[in-house]
Amino acid sequence: MKKHLLLICLSVVLLALVACGGGGGGGGETAPEPEPVGDAANGEALFTQPIIGAAPGCITCHSLEPDVVIVGPSQAGLATRAETRVPGKSAEEYIRESIMTPDAYVVEGFTAGLMYQNYATDLTQEQIDDIVAYTLSLR
Repeated sequence: MKKHLLLICLSVVLLALVACGGGGGGGGETAPEPEPVGDAANGEALFTQPIIGAAPGCITCHSLEPDVVIVGPSQAGLATRAETRVPGKSAEEYIRESIMTPDAYVVEGFTAGLMYQNYATDLTQEQIDDIVAYTLSLR
């Protein structure tokens, strides 16, 4: 009877620990890094092509040099800026939306409708994922 009661108590304690996240570690753990969204190396190759299929390549309008404007804003440091550009959106969400729906947020000093509007249909999901992965490396 005592052994049975001990097993029940132990089970309750283990269930409580599982429900509370395990109990060890003191809350100081950091969240795991998010999974990469695509292939950054392929994204860099796509970004630097003057034409991607029927669409203009990113490098056609965006410089990778700080403060150098070709047509659109420089992409140097993009990932860092993207983290806080639109409240409530992650850097990945902001960059993806900027590619797929360019006028959803227009950077101050630039004009709506200026960016090519058809990347969402002209590029594959994999190509967009790869470009997003590459631009997330631009800190």
